Amino acid sequence: MKTYLGKMRGEPTQRPRVGWQDACWSWLGAFTGMAVICWLSSAWLSQQLLIVGSFGATSVLIYAAPESPFAQPSHVLFGSVLSAFIGVGCYQLLGATPISMALAVSLSILVMQLTHTVHPPGAAAALIAVAGGASVHKLGWWYPLIPIGAGCIVMLVVAILVNNLARHRRYPRYW
Repeated sequence: MKTYLGKMRGEPTQRPRVGWQDACWSWLGAFTGMAVICWLSSAWLSQQLLIVGSFGATSVLIYAAPESPFAQPSHVLFGSVLSAFIGVGCYQLLGATPISMALAVSLSILVMQLTHTVHPPGAAAALIAVAGGASVHKLGWWYPLIPIGAGCIVMLVVAILVNNLARHRRYPRYW
């Protein structure tokens, strides 16, 4: 029992400081990526939902932690789209029920791990497919493509362009 409880203490670690220049590059990427998605949503796809809550978390990964495996393009795109499909399937089968929400998140984690595309906001995309309300539900099987797939592609293009402007950044690390 002592060993088990001892694991919960964690370990002391030295966390690297983020410099102001790196933080500014992260801000620029996140602002630009979300601005493009919001502009597309209001000007071009005004009848379609394009802004999804999971995009905020995706922004943190691809702009503030671009070296993370979770931020790499295959993880962002396929992890999110696969999870969104799972969420729509759970909603279609079980409705917006607690069990459907739990299944959407847990099955999306399982599939992302098995396909080596773990992207934490993907599980949020699955949950939103079930709990997102009428505007999400009426998209049906389009939800994984628009807004999820299209939004991820827009953010990835911006991430590739902005992250590589900085001399000390390189994105992606792999596809």
